[in-house]
Amino acid sequence: MSIKPNTVVSLTYELHTTNEEGQQVFVEKADEQNALVFLYGTGMMLPKFEEHLAGLNVGDEYSFELTAADGYGELDPGAFADLPIDMFKEAGLPAVGDVIPLQDNQGNHFRAGVTAIHETAVSVDLNHPMAGKNLIFAGKILTVREATQEELSHGHAHGADGHEGH
Repeated sequence: MSIKPNTVVSLTYELHTTNEEGQQVFVEKADEQNALVFLYGTGMMLPKFEEHLAGLNVGDEYSFELTAADGYGELDPGAFADLPIDMFKEAGLPAVGDVIPLQDNQGNHFRAGVTAIHETAVSVDLNHPMAGKNLIFAGKILTVREATQEELSHGHAHGADGHEGH
């Protein structure tokens, strides 16, 4: 069976980006014991990531690069903010480099990277950590199966075999 909409895909991958010198830098991986399992074609994954996997079969290996624009977007110079230091009284002051959870006025959760600590504010970068970076993927397709009706109604995979609970 090949990868197409409404199939559950299990795969391995290694993800690299490139640094300022153009050298590849390892980011993360999913191996056969901890494979990435997802419902293909439902918007759970980056659209261009899925596009590169379309039509592949069990055992196929893949390797491709997504531009920053096709990944998590370019860096937004307007996506930086200074948060009042009072916000951190209960949780304690974060350190530069920490990634902190935040919530907007509509209740949406997101994360921000701490870039500086000032006397009255904590400066944060609201860009996705992979924004502005090309993403280099390489891996292997482990399994492909039709999604169950329950998975389709829930909009996500229930594991490689379809029987994992939430």
